Amino acid sequence: MRILYLGARTWTSFQRANALERLGHEVTIVDPSSFVPGNKWVKRFHWETGGISSQKIVTRKVLSEINSVAKNVKFDCIWVDSGRYVGPLLIKALKDLYQAPIVNYNLDDPYGTRDRYSWSLYKRSVRFYDLVVVVRKENVQEAKALGAKDVLLLKRVADEVAHHPRTISQEDRDKWASDVLFVGTWFPERGPFMAELVNRGVPLTIYGSRWQKAPEWPVLQAAWKGPELRDPDDYSRALQCSKIAMGLLSKGNRDLHTQRSSEIPAIGALFCAERTSEHLEMYEDGVEAVFWEDAEECAAVCKALLGDETKRLSIQARGAQRVIKNQAFNQPMMNTVLERLFNPKSA
Repeated sequence: MRILYLGARTWTSFQRANALERLGHEVTIVDPSSFVPGNKWVKRFHWETGGISSQKIVTRKVLSEINSVAKNVKFDCIWVDSGRYVGPLLIKALKDLYQAPIVNYNLDDPYGTRDRYSWSLYKRSVRFYDLVVVVRKENVQEAKALGAKDVLLLKRVADEVAHHPRTISQEDRDKWASDVLFVGTWFPERGPFMAELVNRGVPLTIYGSRWQKAPEWPVLQAAWKGPELRDPDDYSRALQCSKIAMGLLSKGNRDLHTQRSSEIPAIGALFCAERTSEHLEMYEDGVEAVFWEDAEECAAVCKALLGDETKRLSIQARGAQRVIKNQAFNQPMMNTVLERLFNPKSA
């Protein structure tokens, strides 16, 4: 199929676009967020107000860009990834131009309260999509309440290429070796949790942004080794060279699992995270991953595993097997979405 992909050429969005190409589709990528006008302060204003004030200019520039890079192409479907700056004007124009079904795939929680008004334009657009894909159970009814025609609930997945195990050299181990690793951004609820782990003697390593903002920074500073690992090879090697890799939820986004929930085992690391209903659906606790209720239990679990290499390696291997059994990768997920888009009665 010829697919128009409206999404960023970075991070997981770009991974999904590449997965569509690996499935044999012809993909044209246009990034609506690149057309948000102004300097960083103006762009921040557009983000805070949900992109409503930039809808007309983004619509005009996206259509112009499509005409420039794919003139006279007849798209079979349109995939909108995230869709923060895609409004009703653009969706209606694309439907008029191509008479093709349009799907929205959103990893965030646009129906929640963490990001305040930043999803205002998105919420106005929900009812115009032919299919809305969400990753939280609450979002199903919330999307329908905004007029969504069809809603598909899926779990978040890893990428076959970005998150495959790398060959690890001694140089890699010297650079990336860690006992308990967390790769991710600081949020207010994460600071106290991580500080308690440190205070309980957990040998913690952190890579990620904004940690200097944490009130607990004096405790965490020694554990912080650098900013977010944006390079997929660095990210994978750091995880592979860890003995335990933590995945923390975003409470503001009402997470019960995250991308890390599939990425960490797919890369071949031992997944350690909060015990939730969704994590328990994905892995057997203590066999394929390890879960905890609070920092006290997390510290105890980590210390026990660091002292039991046989058990640690067994859980690590079984987790990698389970993520394959779960088919928790982009290509199967993309196929599922496209099947639903073109066969809504199969719901």
